[in-house]
Amino acid sequence: MDFSEKGVYCLIFENRACKFEIGKKGEFSFLAGFHIYVGSALGSGGLKRVKRHIDLSKKRDRNPRWHVDYLHLNPSFRLISAVCAPTSARLECTLASRIGGDSVSGFGCTDCACNSHLFYRKKNPFPEITEVFEVLGLSAFMLEL
Repeated sequence: MDFSEKGVYCLIFENRACKFEIGKKGEFSFLAGFHIYVGSALGSGGLKRVKRHIDLSKKRDRNPRWHVDYLHLNPSFRLISAVCAPTSARLECTLASRIGGDSVSGFGCTDCACNSHLFYRKKNPFPEITEVFEVLGLSAFMLEL
């Protein structure tokens, strides 16, 4: 896989129940279980953005820039995998709407009309996520952490 390619991705976090501030958005409460963050990597760095997420989760060595960074930096959250697919199509919002279900309102979607780009599941959503990628005709690959 060439990480310089443009694409779309989902980050899967496992977490304990917790409550904390997300920048200027205020305090959010998170149920114990799994959270799925949907993102796009259509910029010049392409899917290298996923590597940035992984590095931040491991090292926790930078200040948060995006909403999802607060999850990486919180000890209650652990990034367990990333599902990625190369594409130059703007599929982030389509992917988010296909995942749907319980979500954290207003999270990760300040630059679009979606209600959220962060979704909650009680059980590991990996099989569900890979199925959504397939339905959208994307050749997904997984990075397990």
